[in-house]
Amino acid sequence: MSSSRPEAKQKDSKNPKDPKNPKDPKNPKDLKDLPERRPIVRLLQGLNRFVCRAYHRLDVLTPCRLPRRGAGIIICNHTSGLDPQLIQACCPRMIIWMMAREYYDRPILRDMLRLVGVIPVTRGGRDMTATRAALRALHEGQLLGIFPEGRIETTRQLLPFQTGVAMMAIKTGVPVFPAYLDGSQRGSGMLEGFLRPQRAVIAFGDEVIFDRYGEDREDLAAATAAMQSAIESLRQFARKARPSRGF
Repeated sequence: MSSSRPEAKQKDSKNPKDPKNPKDPKNPKDLKDLPERRPIVRLLQGLNRFVCRAYHRLDVLTPCRLPRRGAGIIICNHTSGLDPQLIQACCPRMIIWMMAREYYDRPILRDMLRLVGVIPVTRGGRDMTATRAALRALHEGQLLGIFPEGRIETTRQLLPFQTGVAMMAIKTGVPVFPAYLDGSQRGSGMLEGFLRPQRAVIAFGDEVIFDRYGEDREDLAAATAAMQSAIESLRQFARKARPSRGF
């Protein structure tokens, strides 16, 4: 599942993506304002971790590989409305999720989703407001969670990935980490998936390596293919483990 890192090109000290540059999104100036530092958010994280591990019987095949500090993007296949909670339960840092606006605008959930920094996305076209909010979160040193398929899978086969993740990763220079989810929650909506006990399994992979020196259509397609290949490798790994876990 791991990839060997290609020989890096020498970076210009004035490059905003240089790790030594204080404006690099991977090196935030101040971590005190990050969501996971708020007491109420830490409480919600603890409750979510307990519910997912005990009630939904989340089985972690490989540990979360996200960085302890600095910006990053986590990508995952999309099985249900419960997916963000399952992934968050494995990660000590708060993940800022991009979510379809029809879920975000539900009155009961809106205040809580706003509290944890969820970014609503209008589907059916390019939502530049959501894209700018996502780029701003990365420049502030936060972790961004995205489902590149753009919708919930109907089978265990991956859907085609959209290129938006590749565009943001290349523009900001932040690392991208893959994850794969499977389990009885497949096809469940947010409320149904949360209330009904599930049996879920998750695997995390190493950073996805791809060429970051171009932003044309071919470059974005190649980077997106590398991301989909990384999740497909995790899918094959999880499939071998699935018979011993009852689904």
